[in-house]
Amino acid sequence: MAANGPTNIYGFTVKDIDGNEVSLSKYKGHVALIVNVASQCGLTNKNYAQLQELHAKYAESKGLRILAFPCNQFGGQEPGTDEQIKEFAAKKGAQFDLFDKINVNGDNAIPLYKFLKKKQHGTLTNAIKWNFSKFLINKKGEPVKRYGPQTAPKDIEKDIVKELDQPE
Repeated sequence: MAANGPTNIYGFTVKDIDGNEVSLSKYKGHVALIVNVASQCGLTNKNYAQLQELHAKYAESKGLRILAFPCNQFGGQEPGTDEQIKEFAAKKGAQFDLFDKINVNGDNAIPLYKFLKKKQHGTLTNAIKWNFSKFLINKKGEPVKRYGPQTAPKDIEKDIVKELDQPE
């Protein structure tokens, strides 16, 4: 890591939904979409469906990786255990990567989210505003765009394709 902290996501290690340590360096050379998810939000059905559509369309053919981080900080809308969240995601047909439930804001926010918010500022404040905020990561592991909860995954498909078409 650089003296003043990492410059990309590859310096971070997180836990997957099964509690295994995962180095984000495994995503080197891939475009990634990092999303904080919740199972009981009004945005859940649309986001899960569209994230899975993007995964199905681009994961195998172009190498898109979707990283979903459950979070219970917004209206208590992700109250379940990791096992319950995993079951919920499976029922939704989610085949993208699911991680351990985390905090995205406050002192207990995981280092990855502190980094993402520092690199891609929000509107008015850098805090994550709600469930399904999204960060687009380029093939070098750098956050290049941030999208609010109301931006549907399909609405950022053109940005994803633009990054997928970039050379490494």
